[in-house]
Amino acid sequence: MDNGPIISAAKVMKTYRSRDVVVEALNNVSFEVMPGEMVAVMGPSGSGKTTLLNCMSGLDSIDSGDVSIAGQLLRTMSDDALSDYRASSMGFVFQSYNLLPVLSAQENVELPLVLAGNSQKVVREKAHEKLELVGLGDRTGHLPAELSGGQQQRVAIARALANDPAIVWADEPTGNLDSTNATEIMDLLVRLNKEQGQTFVLVTHSEDVGGMTDRIVRMSDGVVVSTRDAVSA
Repeated sequence: MDNGPIISAAKVMKTYRSRDVVVEALNNVSFEVMPGEMVAVMGPSGSGKTTLLNCMSGLDSIDSGDVSIAGQLLRTMSDDALSDYRASSMGFVFQSYNLLPVLSAQENVELPLVLAGNSQKVVREKAHEKLELVGLGDRTGHLPAELSGGQQQRVAIARALANDPAIVWADEPTGNLDSTNATEIMDLLVRLNKEQGQTFVLVTHSEDVGGMTDRIVRMSDGVVVSTRDAVSA
């Protein structure tokens, strides 16, 4: 799999049903992401962007088709195996940060390391290392409420990187930030992508954010309508 895609979706279907309403969130979606690539998934609200991210990361099930990560079909993995894989090989960044308010920045980043079974020494050292990496080495003891929105998102990114995942999924990572902080966060993600060689898949409404990635996948009504290099998008 060294030369193959790290993420692959083939004819993925996902339908939501609510009483008499049927919504085809994903309709025969196929595309691939190569190792180390940074891809933006874009489209209007309701186009299926977040559903695609959730299905490709295994957070949500699909109705038909196949999703594979690093050559392994998700449907062949048990729930426990998939949870373990997400914990060890995937990182997640959300629009709302999802930090625990009673924990310091250091403790928030330590959490996935603790859950992965690392020793206390490794937990402390790696969490501090990741906070240094995102420029918050001097804010380790601060609670989320004592940090700006941009700083909270940096903590969330450090947490996503804690276990050195192969893939980082980011759902509207700049959605709650002003333009200055949004640019700084994207500069950080691009730098980490290049320096760490990790694969990034971002859902975004922002053309500016999309333009900083390697490739833009555009969706509409549950269908991939185009995929092209960001510079020519």
